[in-house]
Amino acid sequence: MGCGEDDFANKPRPPEPVELSGVIQEDEVTVSPKKIGAGPILITVSNQTDEAHTLTLEGEEVDEQVGPINPLDTATIQKSLKPGEYEVRAGSDAAVTKPIEAAVLTVGPSRPDSNDKLLLP
Repeated sequence: MGCGEDDFANKPRPPEPVELSGVIQEDEVTVSPKKIGAGPILITVSNQTDEAHTLTLEGEEVDEQVGPINPLDTATIQKSLKPGEYEVRAGSDAAVTKPIEAAVLTVGPSRPDSNDKLLLP
């Protein structure tokens, strides 16, 4: 057999990962951007409170946790998301007088594949 004799499926590569940033504050978690297309994502969140918190991404068959994240530290969740709504929550082992409000992330239809992008892993 010579080179190129075997047929193979030239499957499209997944969409390029989208990097989101977030902050855990005393009263809420924020994530930006709040709306993205389906596909791989990286959410890097900074804990700007005085307590360590566990970060949770939940929704559409996803329940991913990282942490605890110490004060002034960061953590990243890497996941491929389907269309739907997801919550990004911060939890703590310490008793709190008021829960921290979760961020809502809306994921729409799939983003285009990354076949035309160079230098991607």
